Amino acid sequence: MAQYRVGRLEQEVQREVNDILLKRVRDPRVQGVTVTGVEVTGDLQQATIYYSILSDKAGEGQKTAAGLEKATGLIRKELGSRLSIYKTPELKFVRDESVQYGDNIDRLINEMNRKD
Repeated sequence: MAQYRVGRLEQEVQREVNDILLKRVRDPRVQGVTVTGVEVTGDLQQATIYYSILSDKAGEGQKTAAGLEKATGLIRKELGSRLSIYKTPELKFVRDESVQYGDNIDRLINEMNRKD
């Protein structure tokens, strides 16, 4: 039963954080951020939010991370008002590297096909 609740909360947090980033956060550093996944601990006290950005530049990644760190308080406050849970989880943002990894694999496969 607890696993079901954690899964539902992860989906809700992902949907709400995406909405908050689009509508409430005005920091230009977090424009174009997409939440790709959320992991909530079993006790529902901490949430790790995985995000991706379109830019591959290291400077853009650092700016986005700084912008998300700055907006964490606002996002958590908004989550608290939107979700009906006893305690709003602590938020930690982690960049999801799977998109870049997938692009790299695609590029390598295409290069191998061109050589043949």
